[in-house]
Amino acid sequence: MIAVANQKGGVAKTTTVASLGAAWSQLDQRVLIVDLDPQACLTFSVGYDPESISCSVYQLLVGRVAAEDAVLGTEEGPDLLPATIELATAEQLLVKRKGRERLLKDSLEPLLNSYDFIVLDCPPTLGILTTLGLIASHGVLIPLQCETRSHRGVGQLLDTIYDVKKFTNRGLDVIGVLPTLFDSRTTHGRTVLERIGDDYGVTVLSPPIPKSVRFAEAPAVGRTVLRTARASKGAEAYRELAGQLLRLRQV
Repeated sequence: MIAVANQKGGVAKTTTVASLGAAWSQLDQRVLIVDLDPQACLTFSVGYDPESISCSVYQLLVGRVAAEDAVLGTEEGPDLLPATIELATAEQLLVKRKGRERLLKDSLEPLLNSYDFIVLDCPPTLGILTTLGLIASHGVLIPLQCETRSHRGVGQLLDTIYDVKKFTNRGLDVIGVLPTLFDSRTTHGRTVLERIGDDYGVTVLSPPIPKSVRFAEAPAVGRTVLRTARASKGAEAYRELAGQLLRLRQV
């Protein structure tokens, strides 16, 4: 199980989850993508209207349904555990709940044997929902916009990850930082990319995901760039990354 997390918004977390899910499906992997964000951007991005969904991650977290009863299919292959705006109230409900730390992990455990990859799209905060995602996962992938302000927030996220690893989930590891929205034409983008590994001592995944309007266009039709712009550099980058991560998993 992989959490895709960064407390800064607009760094392509949702794009990464949806695109990797589609790429792994093309490699004949069984994939479940999980929307943990009350904004439900992942749910919308793969073709569902969050307002029309009656069974979501919220119902799972409050114990009303089993995980398999909330799973939906998507046209590009991955299954989806959707989100709705109801998730915005989940943190208030869970803060007083005993054993909340393992709630998501235990809820998803019955699905582990049904999928090769389960990928969690965490919200752009370091609140309870992101923490539950980290506790449930064995690895964290950190999308990072190649821009100074985004770069500076990585330290805080890594501190949270290390706290979760120390106190709650000893099996949690940082898979690496994924540079996104990368413009190789700018000195600034190249400089940020070069500094990431040295500053934080983490693996920098490659290839960097290029900045492209294609990523903004795809969710409007409920698809990823692997379907709407198959030959684009962005689609190729996610295919290459998916292949690399699959090979690492098989080692």
